Amino acid sequence: MHVLSFHPLIEADRNRFFSGNCPSEEDIDALKWADAVILPQGCRESLYRAACRHCDCVFPNYDAFYAYPGKTGQCALFQKMGVPHPRTVSFHSFAQFNQTSFAFSYPCVFKFAWGGEGSNVFLVRSGREMMQCLEKANSWEKKGKNGFVVQEYVPTGGRSLRVVVIGEQFHSYWRRDENGGFYTNLARGAVIDYDAFPDLQKRAVEDLRNFCRKTKINLAGFDFLFDETDGRQFVPLFLEINFCFRCRGLGGVGQYHLLLEQEIRNWLAGIKRRCN
Repeated sequence: MHVLSFHPLIEADRNRFFSGNCPSEEDIDALKWADAVILPQGCRESLYRAACRHCDCVFPNYDAFYAYPGKTGQCALFQKMGVPHPRTVSFHSFAQFNQTSFAFSYPCVFKFAWGGEGSNVFLVRSGREMMQCLEKANSWEKKGKNGFVVQEYVPTGGRSLRVVVIGEQFHSYWRRDENGGFYTNLARGAVIDYDAFPDLQKRAVEDLRNFCRKTKINLAGFDFLFDETDGRQFVPLFLEINFCFRCRGLGGVGQYHLLLEQEIRNWLAGIKRRCN
């Protein structure tokens, strides 16, 4: 079996470095030669599409990444898959918001379609703060960046659950704001908690395993919320998908690459078994 890697840290039978906007003729020839292709995390869509066009076995699977881009796309994917998630309305433009009957109460959450680690996410407590967010949206549109979502606020007690899927393995941990605040991102000072509420972690992993089985996602960090006022079942709410995620909660970059290499080896072994 011929294995081609575009990942700078994963060695294979052939290794290539992708640069530019579109695959070169040499890239295409290599893809045609390969039985399996390993791509870098968050690779360009042009390379991913070319890899899928010329090879049946491509890691990671980014079909959902490019079919449902950004936070607006993820909202559509959650709705399509019928998974529990905070009530969310997507807007592709400032004008669309003005033409829509807005039914959320305050506080609510305003998110631009891009950004990570809590950037471009705002807790909105009043109509004045909503107008400030909309003014930002209008300004961004003039620069060519469109799209935002308005989402119901879920009281979590300052916790969110991150579950990272790497191949067929799932790694979960809480991110906790020690003051019980809104932002639970590590970049904003949240702390990691691996041990709390193991039953809730297990339930989220089970729900995510089923979701990934249907969507074929095999490399991403998922964020879940649990409503602390829900005294019934504590249902895991799908919040976001991070196809490019940080590795601190996994033990750092080195540990992440060990996990990734092992799962790629398992993926290649599975291909060989199916071919024999």
